[in-house]
Amino acid sequence: MPSTTRRNRRGDTPPPRTGSSETEILRGFLDYLRTSIAAKVEGAPEPQVRTAAVPSGTNLLGLLDHLTFVERSMFLGDDVTDWQATFQAAPEDSVSAVVARYRETVTLANAVLDGCTDLGAPVPRSRPERPAPSIRWALTHMIEETGRHAGHADIVRELIDGATGR
Repeated sequence: MPSTTRRNRRGDTPPPRTGSSETEILRGFLDYLRTSIAAKVEGAPEPQVRTAAVPSGTNLLGLLDHLTFVERSMFLGDDVTDWQATFQAAPEDSVSAVVARYRETVTLANAVLDGCTDLGAPVPRSRPERPAPSIRWALTHMIEETGRHAGHADIVRELIDGATGR
């Protein structure tokens, strides 16, 4: 097990100071978690970044790849047929490519959210055959999903090289 040194310890970033509206709070916390998990994956060494750290097969790169699919499904309307497969990045994908793809997806998702003023309205997406959740529900779900996997990423990254912090 790697030891944590001053070199690979990042300071914790405190929760965001947001505005007081429900939208500002939800989006502020989601963006905080998005930034945290991308930073946790960024710079992780190969091949450990894609090596299963626990018997379930969870690996650092797969966590971020999965969250990219979840964001695309929730806010952009992409259809995912095999959720389990989203936990494994393609062998040719580099760490920087997966991080860039996640950040690009977040930018696209935020562009959709920027046009949403009513949290009770359905998420505007291109899957009319499936009912869309409310924006409030989608934001809350994404906070839960991203926070859960960010916690997994914290542990996996520490197991890889001792890096800690948000």
